[in-house]
Amino acid sequence: MKNSTSTDRKSLNTPPSSLDMSNLQFTRRRFLSTTAKAGALLAAPLTLPGSVLGMEGGVVPSERVVLGAIGIGHRGTYDLGCFLAEPDVQCVAVCDIQEAHRQAAKDKVDASNGNRDCAMYRDFRDLLARSDLDAVLIATGPNWHATAAIAAANAGKDVYCEKPCTKNIVQSLELAKVFHRTARVFQAGTQRRSLPNFMFAVQLAQRGKLGTLKTLYAHPGGLATSMSGWAPAEAEPPKDKIDWNLYLGPAAWRPFNRKWLDGFNFEKGGGLVGGGCLEWGSHCVDLCQWANQADNTDPVEYEPVGDQLHARYANGVKLVMRNNGWLGLGSCPVRFEGDLGWVETGDDGDIAASSPSLLVGKGAKIGGYPANFHIRNFLDCVKTRELTRANVDVACHSHIACHAANVALFLHREVKYDPATTMFIGDEEANRLRSEALREPWRI
Repeated sequence: MKNSTSTDRKSLNTPPSSLDMSNLQFTRRRFLSTTAKAGALLAAPLTLPGSVLGMEGGVVPSERVVLGAIGIGHRGTYDLGCFLAEPDVQCVAVCDIQEAHRQAAKDKVDASNGNRDCAMYRDFRDLLARSDLDAVLIATGPNWHATAAIAAANAGKDVYCEKPCTKNIVQSLELAKVFHRTARVFQAGTQRRSLPNFMFAVQLAQRGKLGTLKTLYAHPGGLATSMSGWAPAEAEPPKDKIDWNLYLGPAAWRPFNRKWLDGFNFEKGGGLVGGGCLEWGSHCVDLCQWANQADNTDPVEYEPVGDQLHARYANGVKLVMRNNGWLGLGSCPVRFEGDLGWVETGDDGDIAASSPSLLVGKGAKIGGYPANFHIRNFLDCVKTRELTRANVDVACHSHIACHAANVALFLHREVKYDPATTMFIGDEEANRLRSEALREPWRI
């Protein structure tokens, strides 16, 4: 989508006295011959490939979103495939700290583009320095998400960022601040916001079909808050094969161990294994926020209760994070209860409700959790500059809700949070957990 023009103005700026006047001495015969040739050229039909004109399924260059991909492991490879499936995407660069990932991604992109032009980078900063990129996919380990997304926004790129997008409350607030300041488009990879069954369930809640909302249920994927720790040290590979230092990035240093190369093993939030509520919570709590029309706020109270986490919004709606007690509708289930009925759905695409009448008009079932619809929404917003479904404010507050719940779990007690001040109320111990130091030299 970026336009660049270069015009050679040397001849236009050459003073008349320096022109070779001998070239202007035309005979009548030469004049007639020259004009005849020019007329023939003008009369000849101009032929351009249909793809240049947007025909034959092609997209004109001015309408293409030029993409770079950062972090192309398991999830990143899937996301990249979804981007490449869109006709108006042109991926030109890939980046990963592992050579094998870089080469595999390049091969994938080159096969899609029909050439060998895709550039490879080990350091994401080199990719962000390119002036031809409209947007970037960030699917690194979670220790990098916020830092890399902020760097991308400051470099003028729109961002599709995998979840969890932040590691703590302060990172969430800073992420939102930077994207507002730079006016870049942001989409969190919480793709269930773009899936029909979840959208339908949320609409039932928002349109009053369930009556007055009372309780929202979210599957957090885990409520453990143990520290990630270290694994036994192994011989560190050459930097060009695996850049371990760059992989760790802002995360606390630890010796190389190959099992940590799955970025979901550590540093998902405050150094907690699995990130406590953050793993599926960044999906399911997000959907509960949406159902409660609370995308710009957060619960104000959080309390561990047995094997659950209970929270309460200022409007009185209760949020329960639990791993058990579901109807078996697939992973990442949510349930919304009102005084007139309830609805529950999950990743298998089915929807259960208290009354068959609530399911009228629910549409076709789409099982699993494909990202295609969510990525399409992002690309459309890159072009229109409208807000995405999981824009930076949505991501900020749904992540804060999970981070605040993690603080309560870590402290094994109730905490009270003020969304207006973004501080825990009268709780110095909890407020110290709003942020964490980044390893030098990284900043947000």
